[in-house]
Amino acid sequence: MHEIPFEEILQKLGELNAKKVLIQAPEGLKKETQALAEFLEMNGVEVIINGDINYGACDLADREARMLGCDVLIHLGHSYMQLNLEVPTIFVPAFAKVDVVKTLEKNLDEIKKLGKKIALVTTVQHIRDLKRAKAFLEERGFQVFIGEGDNRVSFAGQVLGCNFTTARVEEQVGGILFIGSGYFHPVGVSLATKKPTLAINPYSGDFTWMDSEVERIVRKRWGMIAKAYDARKFGVIVSIKKGQLRLNEARRIMKLLKEHGRKAQLIATNHISPEALEGFDFDAYVVVACPRVPIDDAGRWKKPVLTPPEVELLLGLREEYEFDEILGGRRETDEPLGISLKLPKGFCESIQHSGD
Repeated sequence: MHEIPFEEILQKLGELNAKKVLIQAPEGLKKETQALAEFLEMNGVEVIINGDINYGACDLADREARMLGCDVLIHLGHSYMQLNLEVPTIFVPAFAKVDVVKTLEKNLDEIKKLGKKIALVTTVQHIRDLKRAKAFLEERGFQVFIGEGDNRVSFAGQVLGCNFTTARVEEQVGGILFIGSGYFHPVGVSLATKKPTLAINPYSGDFTWMDSEVERIVRKRWGMIAKAYDARKFGVIVSIKKGQLRLNEARRIMKLLKEHGRKAQLIATNHISPEALEGFDFDAYVVVACPRVPIDDAGRWKKPVLTPPEVELLLGLREEYEFDEILGGRRETDEPLGISLKLPKGFCESIQHSGD
């Protein structure tokens, strides 16, 4: 279960004089979305629920909200990400109701294998418990470091599927302790930092070391690079999702490919899938969007699919394997944003110009 502050959301909508809203959420919060919609409609707000699969704060439905005539987008489950939005958007992190410290205590012997100096990271669902977890571990003799990260993340210690800057602390830590469920985030932590990573699941109480999984992934990525060695025509894919749009990086990769005798064509799409690209006559693809698409969906592709750093390996421009990330700028504060309303710069002027 997750905490969704219904009353606080309603208050924000009142401040914005919002009469019609679109609610967007990831798969794990669809039931909470229904409950929130029912609550808001009982309080006089017209609600539409976005039914598309959501991939994170990088994948906002603000364009859809504008097209549907909604005053506000309510985005559940993820923290604020700095983007140029088309409607006012309320980011509502969903905090998990689970005892994190209890799970740490149960797995203390495994945590000790990381060494005395560890970096502590988590997802937004458990971010409120991070300082408590740090205090618990320090009482037991650990030196615990929580990285600030860049401005793509909202909280110190928070990791995204595409950004692990909070796991890179300046101090020489022995390994990374991730608190949360699933493989998606801790695998990324290990790939990005190249440090031993232990994942502690506060729901099940279990632990998982990422070493063997990361070794398997990297081995497969080298195989994918080798498979693309003879490719001459590359489709370079960019996403039109605002939080994944990396046009300058795509142009850089195209330039590198052409300088090394390859052909390259830019392709723009919203949802990247191998099935949608089957009609093209490219030998290989480069995904310059979400870094996890080539890795997590590798088995679905009939042709080689690479990340930008893997292209550099292919062309002999680097020797060591590097995980691709989407980075932000310097973060000015480590204060949690909680529910945060962010109006894009120039938004009011754009309404005025459109005549709305």
